[in-house]
Amino acid sequence: MHRVAVVVQPGIRSFDLAVITEVWGPDRSHLGVPRFELRRCAEDTGPIALPGGLTLAPDRRLDWLAEADLVVVPALDEPAAPTPEPVLAALRDAHARGVPVAALCAGAFILAEAGLLAGRRAVTHWWLAPQLAARHPSVLVEDAPLYVEDGGLWTSAGVASGIDLCLHLVREAHGAEAAAAVARSMVTGPFRTGGHAQYLDRPTPAADRTAEALAAVRERALRHLHEPLSVATLAGWAGMSPRSFARHFVAATGTTPHRWLLGHRLDEARKLLERTDHPVPEVARRAGFASEVTFRQHFSSYVGLSPRAYRGAASATAAAAPPKSR
Repeated sequence: MHRVAVVVQPGIRSFDLAVITEVWGPDRSHLGVPRFELRRCAEDTGPIALPGGLTLAPDRRLDWLAEADLVVVPALDEPAAPTPEPVLAALRDAHARGVPVAALCAGAFILAEAGLLAGRRAVTHWWLAPQLAARHPSVLVEDAPLYVEDGGLWTSAGVASGIDLCLHLVREAHGAEAAAAVARSMVTGPFRTGGHAQYLDRPTPAADRTAEALAAVRERALRHLHEPLSVATLAGWAGMSPRSFARHFVAATGTTPHRWLLGHRLDEARKLLERTDHPVPEVARRAGFASEVTFRQHFSSYVGLSPRAYRGAASATAAAAPPKSR
């Protein structure tokens, strides 16, 4: 996923374009991140007007999507505005070739207009979810997750969740270390699962205090992933009963404490496999798994490769990468 095409047209959101450009645009090879080729693709290469008086100069036509490893679609400032048929056709062709296609925020409306989301799960900004469902009844619209994937089509919720999705796509294609390096350079958090809740229903002083307590527990847990951590232990850190803690945790993150821990332990295991030569049993121990067998089962289910095969793929990718600048 080194060649990234961003599909541009009049009226796209400048924020979405900036996020995509910041994630895949800079050369971060000195940080161990692959060099990406990011191209702005449009019907023609004439200037494109963006909201706020900005102008964008595309550097490729839509036919470059045939060379891309990933296609990213920014939202339109007016979500219901029609998208030209050549753009829709290019997106359909890219998906038919098996290229991952990701839409940020209201970009889901564009994928739906292209007919790509029919019968598939999709998410957009919670405020726009009812509108997306009404305009495209065949789409299985969700309004809670930060991002979802269905059939090689990625959609994300509003604004900052676009950053989460872009970092997740880097992580999926190039490993946890590359995604963490991009996140550090952007001064943003390296990992929020797609199931993380978009928002808290009723923010109140008590809810704020609970959110702060839960955030402190999550931060502490990340420092102790190698230790056996139960829900009861985490609840004790928060000063709550296990049942109350679990309920508040799901409301704040969109996932259970167990799944949250598992996701971060697997992410830690990926880092260890990428940058150390520790034997697999030691990786399992350092990532906090009770046994190597359990680790292998969860890792293979999560990543789609065995730990050994993942390490081999990561080593091959590193060997093929250009040398770092001195």
